[in-house]
Amino acid sequence: MTKLFHVSDVHFGAEDPAAIAWFGQCVAAERPDAVIMTGDLTMRATTREFEAGGAWLRSLGVPVTLEVGNHDLPYYWDPIRRLLAPYSRYAAVEKMIERPLDIAGITVVPLKTTARAQWRWNWSKGRVSPGSLRRALAIIADAPKDHLIFVAGHHPLIEGGTTGTARTRNGGVALAALADAGAHAVLSGHVHDPFDIPYDRNGWRVRMIGAGTLSKRTRATPPAFNDIRVTGRTFETFVRHMGEASHPISGSTTAGATV
Repeated sequence: MTKLFHVSDVHFGAEDPAAIAWFGQCVAAERPDAVIMTGDLTMRATTREFEAGGAWLRSLGVPVTLEVGNHDLPYYWDPIRRLLAPYSRYAAVEKMIERPLDIAGITVVPLKTTARAQWRWNWSKGRVSPGSLRRALAIIADAPKDHLIFVAGHHPLIEGGTTGTARTRNGGVALAALADAGAHAVLSGHVHDPFDIPYDRNGWRVRMIGAGTLSKRTRATPPAFNDIRVTGRTFETFVRHMGEASHPISGSTTAGATV
C-alpha cells in the first residue's frame, strides 16, 4: 500500500503549533511515501513565514511537493510586488514548489489556480488560466498509462459543500477537461474543511478531495489533514482530525471508469 498525506492551509504566521506538531508526529510514526501540500503555506507571504514553513516541511523527512495558494502571494496593499515580483520571497521553498515525486504507480500533476490580478474585487478566489490547464493536460498525456493521476492545486475547481468557497473561474471547464484526460482525483485546500465528492463525466469518475487546515483559522471542523491510501488502482481517503480517530470521508471509494 502507498500512503500519501494531503495537507493544506498551514498559514505560517497564523499556524496552530499543536496541530503542526501533531502532523509531524503522524509523519514520523507512519512514514508516508510523500506529502502533498496544496497551498497557503504562509499567511502574508513574508520571507520569515516562508522560512518557517520551509524548515517545517524539510523537517518531515519525506518527499514533499508544494502548490502555491493565494496567501502565498503578496497582499493587495503591496501591489507592485504582487504584480511584478510575486515570487521573490520563495527562496526557502523554491525547490519544493511543483516538485515531481517518484511514487510508484502515481503521477502528481500541478495545476495553478492563483492569479496576480483578476477582473473582480476578491482576488483570493480561484482562477484556472488556459495556459495552466494546457500544462496540466500535457503532463497527464505524458504520464504512464497505468498510473493513477492526482492533480494538485490550491482552490477547489467546483464547490464541495463547505462553508468557505473558492468560486474558481474556469474551474468547471478545467474539471471536465481533466476528467476527459483521465485524471483520477483533484486535490485542493483553501476552504479549511475536508471534503471528498465524486464528479462523473462520460462514464468516468474524478474525486474532488479537499483538505482541512493546520492553522488557527478553523471553520466547521478542527485541524485536519487527509490520509490517502492507494492499493493498486484503487484509493481511499481518510480524514484525520486532531484528537480524533481517522475515518473515511463520506463517499470515498475509488475513481476511474464508472461503467
